[in-house]
Amino acid sequence: MNILYLGDVMGEVGLAVVEELLPTLRREHVVDLVVAQAENLSDGKGVRVADFERLQAAGVDFCTGGNWTLHRDEIFPVLNDPDEPIVRPANYPDGTAGLGYKFVETAAGNVLVVSLLGNIVGRDAERATDNPLVVIDRILQETKDEKRAATVVNFHGDFSSEKVVVGHYLDGRVSLVVGDHWHVPTADAQVLPGGTAHQTDVGMCGSLDSSLGITFESVIPRWRDGHPTRNILETAGRRQLNALLVVVGPNGLALSATQIRRVL
Repeated sequence: MNILYLGDVMGEVGLAVVEELLPTLRREHVVDLVVAQAENLSDGKGVRVADFERLQAAGVDFCTGGNWTLHRDEIFPVLNDPDEPIVRPANYPDGTAGLGYKFVETAAGNVLVVSLLGNIVGRDAERATDNPLVVIDRILQETKDEKRAATVVNFHGDFSSEKVVVGHYLDGRVSLVVGDHWHVPTADAQVLPGGTAHQTDVGMCGSLDSSLGITFESVIPRWRDGHPTRNILETAGRRQLNALLVVVGPNGLALSATQIRRVL
């Protein structure tokens, strides 16, 4: 089966890019499942239900989660519903709204999708999380008897070391491990020795002429002069779509991993 993982969809610009490019990408690559990182979907922070539905209408089958996923309460009932194709990080403590893994049906068979949160620099640095390696071990054990065509693991964090380690930790046990949160793609898409596709960071969908989707005018005075400024999403200039295309064999392991980058 063919799985396409889209990097962080950043605000309205990112959503519009996906709406414009995804239908063609699905046809060109005969994609069975499209997964997108949606934690920045709505104005760069969290997920509105209406925006989630727009992503689905554009051809996204499932949405993964990150540190902003729980920012908007309106998405909580959707996150709590095992039949709704969106998750939050699985290693948040017990009692956190939402589910951290779900199965999604495809024509090629069921697919398990899991999100994990690594270390986050800045506002969420002290947020309590459980050990992601322990959590993914538990999930794989709990679901080992459920038949599936593939297993997708998203690792959302700041440290490349963690993203590399988790890929090798899960090598041979899952179909793909995709890192995100940086909004800048790394040039290391590959199939690891045990058959797991991996990319340290898949990048983002949204503004290219920006600081990770934010206007330079928002960032530079704060950095250079120490002025308190508010992040403003960039809506002008070039746009980008970054994704990872993985071909999964009948044994549930990857046959290829190809970085996809489109600039408009």
